[in-house]
Amino acid sequence: MQNQKVILVTGCSSGFGLLTAVRLAAGGHLVWASMRDLSKRTRLEEQLTRRGVQAVIRELDVTKPSVIKNVIDEILKTHGRIDVLVNNAGYSMTGFFEDLSEEEIRAQMETNFFGVQHLCRQVVPLMRQRGAGKIINISSIAGQVATPGLGAYNASKWALEGFSESLYFELRPFGVSVVLIEPGLYPTDLFTKNVLYAKGVDNPQSPYFRYSQRLKQILQMSLKKIGRDPDEIAKLIERIINDPNPRLRYISDFSSWARVMAQQVLPKNWVAYIIGRVINANK
Repeated sequence: MQNQKVILVTGCSSGFGLLTAVRLAAGGHLVWASMRDLSKRTRLEEQLTRRGVQAVIRELDVTKPSVIKNVIDEILKTHGRIDVLVNNAGYSMTGFFEDLSEEEIRAQMETNFFGVQHLCRQVVPLMRQRGAGKIINISSIAGQVATPGLGAYNASKWALEGFSESLYFELRPFGVSVVLIEPGLYPTDLFTKNVLYAKGVDNPQSPYFRYSQRLKQILQMSLKKIGRDPDEIAKLIERIINDPNPRLRYISDFSSWARVMAQQVLPKNWVAYIIGRVINANK
């Protein structure tokens, strides 16, 4: 196949990662689909079979550099190159700062931020030496606008944004593209089955208990109302891979773009007033 790429995608057990791996495999690319827990590979295998395509599935915990190196070495031994890295693995930790333990915050950063750096540390030299390649980091609009109760997640995505923008400038002279995709809220496992709450969230003695429960309600109501198809992100990734000169940032939908613009333009006290009205709706 002309323009066939060797592509490594992380976090492929569900959501954007699964859909991306299947779509890219169906497009004729050589896809290495990775996930932390191989016992969760069934859904991916079913979707690949349904489309009549194949992908190499490997165990890869993004917090373990030695495991990452083993997978990268195997890809290089098989194909001699990596054309595209899609850093998708991640999760969302919900909880107000005082309800979050230091361990919970560090774990959030280890996966969402340092995990990306571990992958990049292995792949960047390969792409730089070849003078070609794309690194696509799945961020979030949470990397541009903060929400109460999501401080750990916001911090991990803001860190990812800063790192990716710096890397964009560093690698551009070498012919390597760095891209940030910033999805809004989508009905994926990230915010349904896999959503994680700080241990202190459900403590009735917490001064934030009422607000935490309200935020849980808002999230569930939003997911029921939302009509976005998660495959939109997989399609966007495919377009970026086929684009010879992609830009740095992509916000996936208009409503998310509007929210980002509003929080950047409106005075912060206005934003605080609006957020306060929402989380205090039942006061």
